[in-house]
Amino acid sequence: MEFDRKIKIAPSILSADFANFSQEIQCVEAEGADWIHVDVMDGHFVPNLTFGPPLCAAIRPHIKTVMDVHLMISPVDQYIDAFAEAGADILTAHLEAGPHVHRTLQAIRGAGCKAGLALNPGTGIEDLDYLLDMVDLICVMTVNPGFGGQKFIHSQVEKVRKLRAMIGDRPIHIEIDGGITPETAPLMTAAGADVLVAGSAVFKGGSVDNPAPYGENIRAIRAAAATA
Repeated sequence: MEFDRKIKIAPSILSADFANFSQEIQCVEAEGADWIHVDVMDGHFVPNLTFGPPLCAAIRPHIKTVMDVHLMISPVDQYIDAFAEAGADILTAHLEAGPHVHRTLQAIRGAGCKAGLALNPGTGIEDLDYLLDMVDLICVMTVNPGFGGQKFIHSQVEKVRKLRAMIGDRPIHIEIDGGITPETAPLMTAAGADVLVAGSAVFKGGSVDNPAPYGENIRAIRAAAATA
């Protein structure tokens, strides 16, 4: 993965047809997706249960772009190798998921993945000072993690603006996860984000038999983000 700050749209397969992931992934990539975002939830750290390493391994051959795996699980360390072996390009763990986040980031990089660090809406950026040289991506949650389709939390715009200043010229992506639409995308890109995760906003109105709406939705988000 070459680093650049071009706007990237990362459809979340949490909003795709669970019975047809392979074709859904192929369709959104063909329609312009830059990354594929996989939301892993454990029913413990967040109030929902989704995917494990076997699902990631099963869809990996169908992903031609970047497999962006967001681990909303706690504890996290003992699962890092399994998700890395399943083919994750980026593994993102939550700052709040355990007491030794530096060790977690070391383990992710040691497993051969890019290291992401996610922050819940109620978490500040003060604890990032000594972690910035360990991360390749910071994911700012703009909804409370656990479910798709929630409303965007506007207080996170200022968090991203401060985070952008803190990062400086380091090669770190700022990813936004939650409530991204053509209306909210420009708020986040203006603040400094460059990766936009979108679930229902990408998949609404389309299907594997009619994928054109996926492309229309992706282009609408990208165009709106570019206006910032």
